[in-house]
Amino acid sequence: MSEGRLDPPTTETSRASNWAKFLHLLVNTAVASLTSNFLWFALVFWVYLETRSILATGVLGGVYMLLLAMSSMYFGSLVDRYRKLVVMRASAWITLTTFVLATIMFFTVPHDALLTVSGLWFWVFSLVILAGCVVEQMRNLALATTVTLLIDEPRRANANGLVGTVQGITFLVTSVFSGLSVGLLGMGPTILIAMACTIAPMIHLYILRVNEPEIVRDPEFRAIDFRGGWRAILGVPGLLALVLFSTFNNLTGGVFMALLDPYGLTLFEVEIWGLVLGLTSVGMILGGLIVARTGLGKNPIRTLLLLVAVTGVIGIFFGLREWPWLLISGIFLFMTVIPAIEASEQTVIQKVVPFERQGRVFGFAATFEAATAPITAFIIAPIAEFIVVPYMQSPAGAAQWQWLLGTGEARGMALIFVIAGLLSLLLALGAMLTRSYRKLSQSYSDAESTHPVGS
Repeated sequence: MSEGRLDPPTTETSRASNWAKFLHLLVNTAVASLTSNFLWFALVFWVYLETRSILATGVLGGVYMLLLAMSSMYFGSLVDRYRKLVVMRASAWITLTTFVLATIMFFTVPHDALLTVSGLWFWVFSLVILAGCVVEQMRNLALATTVTLLIDEPRRANANGLVGTVQGITFLVTSVFSGLSVGLLGMGPTILIAMACTIAPMIHLYILRVNEPEIVRDPEFRAIDFRGGWRAILGVPGLLALVLFSTFNNLTGGVFMALLDPYGLTLFEVEIWGLVLGLTSVGMILGGLIVARTGLGKNPIRTLLLLVAVTGVIGIFFGLREWPWLLISGIFLFMTVIPAIEASEQTVIQKVVPFERQGRVFGFAATFEAATAPITAFIIAPIAEFIVVPYMQSPAGAAQWQWLLGTGEARGMALIFVIAGLLSLLLALGAMLTRSYRKLSQSYSDAESTHPVGS
C-alpha cells in the first residue's frame, strides 16, 4: 500500500492550476479511450458482419468484460503503488504494443483463419486487441484518483460529471467512425488508424507534470492486493453494499453487450448503425453535463439506485417493436443516465475512502461490476442464438408473443431485453429497502472531507 499526505491548496491560483491539470489528464485519457474503443467497436462490427453470429459477438463482449474483471484489482493495486502518470504511461506503451501485434497478424494471417470462430487465430487476434483495450482501465482508475488529488471535495461530483461528458463525446466519435471505417475502409485500415492514434496521447503524458504526495513502499504490498481493497471497503459501513448495488446496472449491461449490436445491425446497415450509436451517445454528453452542473443531490447512493431502476424500465420498452425511432430513443435515454450512475459511485468512494487506498477500492469495485456483464453475456448469447431466437421465429412463438412484441426478425432478442429490464428494475427497487442502503447513506452523510487535494 502507499502512504502520502495531501496538502490543501492555499490560493485560488493553485486551485485553478490543479483544475487545469485535471482537464489535461481528462482529455488525454479520453483520446486514449477513444482510440481503443474505436478498434474494439470495429472488431465487433467486423466479426458480426463477416460471420452473422450472435454467439461470436456475445462471447467477445463477455471475454472483454471478463478480462476487465480479472485485471481491475491488479490495475488498482498498481495505481496505489506507483505515481499516477507512471501508470498512465505504462498503459499507453502496452496498448501500442498490442495494436502493433494485431496489425502484423491481420496482414500476415489468412482472413479465413482470422474469421473462423472455432479456430486458434480468431481468438489470438481478438485477445490481442482486447488486451490493448482492457489495459486502458489502468488510466481510468488512475484518473478517478486524480480527482481526489487535484479537486476540492465540494467540486468532485462536478468533476466526475465532466468525466461522464467526455466519455459521451468519446463514445459518439468512436461509434460513428468505427462504423464508417469498417464499412468504407475495411478492418485493415481501421487497425492502422488505431495504432497511429495511440501515439499522440502517449507523447502528451511525457509533457504533463503533476505534483503527487510521496509514496512510501509497504513491504507487505501484494501485486494483486485483494486484502487491502477488502479491508478498505469493510472499513466503511455499507460500502460493500455500494459495490453490489453498482453491479445491478451491469445486469442490463451484459444483455446489451451481447445483443445490442446484432439487434441494431438487423435494423440498420453498419454505417448507419455507427451513426445511430454516435447520435444516441449525445445522451451521455447531456447526462454528464447535467451532473457537472447540478451535482448528484444529498444522497448519491439513492441517485444511483433510482437511475439503475430507470435503465430497467428502458430495457423493457425500447425493443417492444422494430421501430427505429423507438430503439434510438431507448439507447439515448440509457446513455443519458449512465454518467450519473458512474459519478455517484465515484463520488462516494472519493469522500469516504482514504486517498492512498482508493486505487485498490476502485479496482475492487471494477472487478465485481465487470464480472457481472460477462457472466450475463456468456449465458445470454447461446440462449439467444440456439433457443429464444429460433423459438420466436417459429409460428408458435411468434403467435404467442405477438401481442407484446409485434412481428419482425429480431423479436427473440427483444423478448430477452424485456426480461432483463424487468429483473434490473426489481433488483434496484429492492435494494432501496435494505438495511445496507440506509447504513451507507448515513456513512456518506456523516463523512467529513478528510482527504484534501494536493498542491
